[in-house]
Amino acid sequence: MSTASLLVSSRDRTGIVAALSDLIFRQNGNIIDADQHSEKVNGMFFMRLVWDLEHYALDAAGTENALRQLAANFDNQMQWRLWYAPPPPRLAVLCSKTPHCLYDLLLREQMGELEGEIALIVSNHQSLRVAAAHFNKPFFYVPITAATRAAAEAEQLRLLREWRIDTVVLARYMQILSPRFIAEFPAEIINIHHSFLPAFIGADPYRQAKERGVKIIGATAHYVTTELDQGAIIEQDVTRVTHRDSVEDLTRKGRDLERQVLSRALRAHLQHRVLVYQNRTMVFS
Repeated sequence: MSTASLLVSSRDRTGIVAALSDLIFRQNGNIIDADQHSEKVNGMFFMRLVWDLEHYALDAAGTENALRQLAANFDNQMQWRLWYAPPPPRLAVLCSKTPHCLYDLLLREQMGELEGEIALIVSNHQSLRVAAAHFNKPFFYVPITAATRAAAEAEQLRLLREWRIDTVVLARYMQILSPRFIAEFPAEIINIHHSFLPAFIGADPYRQAKERGVKIIGATAHYVTTELDQGAIIEQDVTRVTHRDSVEDLTRKGRDLERQVLSRALRAHLQHRVLVYQNRTMVFS
């Protein structure tokens, strides 16, 4: 089924739900999913609408024009984003040496669980070329040093444009992206990391956690912004650990969480269920 997905944020006012629903109804669209949330503290309204396009009368340009007119009726306080499916979003996975998140994403795509197409894999190491070959995916090695960082990033961006990438996934990619890179994919770069930050930064976070006797470890998936590891959070999870767990046990459990959290976050993003507002997210069910 061909569908349209709409995310809306606005000052909360009477009639918004009716106006959006009526717009789709008058064009013979059938709403198949709707969810909304109002916040009394800041007076904001958020909504997700999905409708099928089988009998829908407007094309993309017509729908966008209708939404602009509707926003004007609400004093232009309404912000919206609109997507159409199919085709599935095209993904680029950036990775370094650690394989667990990359393998998980590739396997989920193979099993039809990802709802996106991994178009290419880009890495600053050669280690994971074998994973790309196993799943018959294009692999591009772009080494990075302090002296070559700008040129390497320019090459990465060239590849992403050439392959028409919609979303970038950092699958344990151990490099910091520049503001220029991030600006090309606003709210379209997803990162995964352990949830110790900022408590245990730097090398060997699980060893640091063991030494401090932590009782819970976790993982966080978030959008990438220019402020390191401070982007809007999409998904998180935790698991309990004890004094009996070794550093290796903590690392293994942490990797399990990272795989699950990243895949859930990416799935929500690809289904257009994530609305970002002031560096936080509403993730619609």
